[in-house]
Amino acid sequence: MTTEEKIFNAARIIFQRKGFAGARMQEIADEAGINKAMLHYCFKNKQMLFEAVFMNAFSQLAPQINGIFFSQDSLFDKIRKFTHSYISFVILNPYLPAFIIQEMNNNPEFVMSFFKNENRPNPTILISQIEKEITDGIIKPINPKQLLMNIISMTVFPFAAQMLVKGMLQISDTEFYTMMEERKTSIAEQIINSIKR
Repeated sequence: MTTEEKIFNAARIIFQRKGFAGARMQEIADEAGINKAMLHYCFKNKQMLFEAVFMNAFSQLAPQINGIFFSQDSLFDKIRKFTHSYISFVILNPYLPAFIIQEMNNNPEFVMSFFKNENRPNPTILISQIEKEITDGIIKPINPKQLLMNIISMTVFPFAAQMLVKGMLQISDTEFYTMMEERKTSIAEQIINSIKR
């Protein structure tokens, strides 16, 4: 394992445990088994490290998502695969949704730079497929971007507002993650049932 891989793995653990604000570079260095000077040599500050970890994580997710978007699968299968892949990814990287929201407020240039990256998730083909299935009478008329927004909102919100969800529903961490596992399929089926003719 390279030093960078050790740092990324350690940073994920600490960011997940402490959140971005609570994480300390010394803790990340200790978790990685390196000294703080080496960590600062690789990443000057916590913000730079988090951005690198963020981009590294999404560089793993984007090909999965684009693989679904660009596949020859039916629209319904793509919806099922998307919710399953996205929720599985966020369960492994639970700090990311809250970080994205924080960064959209504090560092919008970084977030927008990600979405200009050529390797970002690209729904163009999926949008065309939705439009065709509307024309063919397979699904009800719906704005394709509204449909994508519904899918993304239903998958992202519980993670982005995890404390709110747990508090309102009075559920434990274990119950929350059990529910998230269930949502891998329940969201897809709910969306599909709402749009199919």
